Amino acid sequence: MRIIPGMMKKFDNDVSNLQKGLHPENLSYWYDRIIKETIEIAPPWLQDKIKIKQDPILSMKFNLDISKRAVRYFMMVVDNNLDYMPYSTRLYFLKVQEIMSSEMDKSLV
Repeated sequence: MRIIPGMMKKFDNDVSNLQKGLHPENLSYWYDRIIKETIEIAPPWLQDKIKIKQDPILSMKFNLDISKRAVRYFMMVVDNNLDYMPYSTRLYFLKVQEIMSSEMDKSLV
């Protein structure tokens, strides 16, 4: 089987873009943007209950400290930003939403 050089370049480019989407700096940028927008749309009494902290050692680990009442605002902002994210970042935040939804469901039981 013969691989065309253009196909290899495209494949290499696609893999690089996927990797960039999961770099800690990229995730940090999106978390900062999402938290900022969430605070902007949340009622004033919830704004101080929305925080994110990046682990200094495990740079891909983020601790989201958010009130249960503010979760819906966070989810709305994530939904509004998904189309602008790189593919792998989008998958990451979809997983964050899934985990948050399941945690919210557990608290209702």
